Amino acid sequence: MLTIPSRTSIRGAPVEGLRTLLCPIEPADGPDLWTAVDGSRWHLERWLPWVPFNNSPEASQRYAEVCAQDWDAGRAVRLAIRSKATRELLGVVGLDAIVHLHRSCELGYWLRRDVTGQGLMTEAAAACLRFAFETLGAHRVRCAAATENYASLRVIMRLGFCFEGIARQAENISGRWIDHAVFAKLATDDRAPRGAS
Repeated sequence: MLTIPSRTSIRGAPVEGLRTLLCPIEPADGPDLWTAVDGSRWHLERWLPWVPFNNSPEASQRYAEVCAQDWDAGRAVRLAIRSKATRELLGVVGLDAIVHLHRSCELGYWLRRDVTGQGLMTEAAAACLRFAFETLGAHRVRCAAATENYASLRVIMRLGFCFEGIARQAENISGRWIDHAVFAKLATDDRAPRGAS
């Protein structure tokens, strides 16, 4: 079984990267989530099928509330990526589809358009992976990205995931079918991100 710490404990001691803090998404994060998604809508909706449905501040508020409920129920662990320097919300990284019996989950993430290209997602996702393996006790973490989402694929490769195959027409986004490249990382794999010292 996975061990999921309380949101309160992680709020008190956030998961840290060099420039980022990962904190459980709380209901109070609704307004920040709305600002981040709405300000990067064109950038995110090419690859994320939920973006068109996050179409109001109320939708972001409901999402924040569901995130807290899912954490407490052990279904998912979603973390707000915040700047260490400013505490500004930069994006989200999370572990979804948690299966306690198999000690498995799926890594997912997104970042505001204006802070891409700085290595922040690789940093935050690497911290989330350490949290998955070292704190939750995960054995397997799956990750998938559209075969044409080159930025996301570069993050996955830098994190040292192993390619497992192509899931054909895995998602329908805005009327177009998207193939997914599927990857996984095991607790027994080398955990250091590529290029890490």
